[in-house]
Amino acid sequence: MHGMAPNRYAVAAAALLKCALLPPAPPMLPILYRDQHLIAIDKPSGLLVHRSEIDRRETRFAVQLLRDQIGQQVFPVHRLDRGTSGVLLFALDSDTARLLNQDFAAKQPAKTYLAVVRGHPADNGDIDHAITRQPDEREYVHGNAQLNAQPAFTRYRTLARCTLPYAVDRYPQSRYALVELHPETGRRHQLRRHLKHIAHPIIGDATHGKGVHNRFFQQQFNVGRMLLHAVELSLRHPHSGEALTLTAPLSGDFARLLHELGWADALPVAWLRESGRD
Repeated sequence: MHGMAPNRYAVAAAALLKCALLPPAPPMLPILYRDQHLIAIDKPSGLLVHRSEIDRRETRFAVQLLRDQIGQQVFPVHRLDRGTSGVLLFALDSDTARLLNQDFAAKQPAKTYLAVVRGHPADNGDIDHAITRQPDEREYVHGNAQLNAQPAFTRYRTLARCTLPYAVDRYPQSRYALVELHPETGRRHQLRRHLKHIAHPIIGDATHGKGVHNRFFQQQFNVGRMLLHAVELSLRHPHSGEALTLTAPLSGDFARLLHELGWADALPVAWLRESGRD
């Protein structure tokens, strides 16, 4: 004797429940450039490049997301901090990764960043300030190891300034600037630490910045991210030798903020999406 046929409403309800329990599809990473050897994405702020001890609970990483998105293995050849957005380059095979790692070690690719900082820096300048080595979060360091200071050099140029009528800190007004940054060495957190060193920390930097200014930007402009963006990466193709310039235009909150502060015209057209939004 056969059992009673399942109630069609119960079957439908179970199917709906199953659908509801499925995790949301991961977002597609914007691809800036791709050929048979290389792929570059516009990394969003808040995304780790790879699995890290920084946050063991995190389950989403650029390496994993991109691998799943294009259906093949990818090899990171440089890194961006979790809070930094912009151009992130990967190799698509181990030989290309080896060649690119050699180029980055020789400081051949030219990196350009944009940042919003506290205060009014000089029109341009050099920051030649050695910083203690910060080991990678996956690197084993013996407890007695000496992490000596390493040479670090950054060039900067101030693109725009403003003075806002708010007593954020101990002054009746608050000053901020948009700067273009060119690191000539690749120390960990170099830009963040260098800008702190010259007393112009990056807005939104929870580690090296100043909390009162970070909170002001979140409350006044609804911008809670670190305002550091890798806008351009220039390099020679490791196989063809072709000159490549990979650009990630500012978008989202960062771009909107520049429009609100009247700074959009300070940038080349290619560095800022017209809408100022994603």
